[in-house]
Amino acid sequence: MVSFPNAKINLGLNVTRKRDDGFHDIETVFYPVACCDALEVIAAPNQDQPYIFTSSGLKVDGNATDNLCIKAYQLLKKDFPSLPAVQIHLHKVIPMGAGLGGGSADAAFMLKLLDQKFKLQIDKEKLESYALQLGSDCPFFLTNKPCYATGRGELLEPVAVDLSSYSIVLINPGIHVNTGLAFSQLTPALPDHSLKEIILEPVTAWKDRVKNDFEKAVFAMHPAIGEVKDFLYEKSAVYASMSGSGSTVFGIFEKNTAPVSFPGKNYFTRVLV
Repeated sequence: MVSFPNAKINLGLNVTRKRDDGFHDIETVFYPVACCDALEVIAAPNQDQPYIFTSSGLKVDGNATDNLCIKAYQLLKKDFPSLPAVQIHLHKVIPMGAGLGGGSADAAFMLKLLDQKFKLQIDKEKLESYALQLGSDCPFFLTNKPCYATGRGELLEPVAVDLSSYSIVLINPGIHVNTGLAFSQLTPALPDHSLKEIILEPVTAWKDRVKNDFEKAVFAMHPAIGEVKDFLYEKSAVYASMSGSGSTVFGIFEKNTAPVSFPGKNYFTRVLV
């Protein structure tokens, strides 16, 4: 069985409070975009080992045991001991550590694949509980529709945002952003106006209204990321922003006006129409 975990972008991101548990409360709008990995799961021919993991495409860093697809399998195996050994292949297209939620998407889609393929009949609430154990934004990828998110990013409300009449450009300069350091540069605060209300305004009104709190600190640490945002506006983006804590920057363009590359650099670029 094959599925295609997709990326997300953050339409605005406000860090509102540091919690007693060390996490931060945020408000953001998660918006799914059609930049996808490919994930295949089959029953392993050899049941002597619990899983076989292979990958292709972009290099997957770290040990296979740390991969969120494996962690999703192990999480379900605890509660479903009869779950057979599996062979997993992940073809990686979404850049890692890029603010696009690729790893979280892979984990959420792995949960759904295992549930469907092996007829585990896990109810929606339980599946969301598993997803949250794997990552704060994992539950979003079970819904996979535009959502206003609060808490750690797991409290989700559908929101009527539709960008289908625009093109979206993703540019990732290949810079690793230290998320913990970025958080340490912020002063959490409630915004003057809720993103839930602002996001329903026309896209042409977002430029001075829809903010990502991480941009100031991240652009100071990595000016090349800020240059990508400047470039997108120079190319007449209706709206441009960094996604998550970076380093991907996206631009929203009128159809047939989007740039196809960043000049002079071999940056990961996708034009989604």
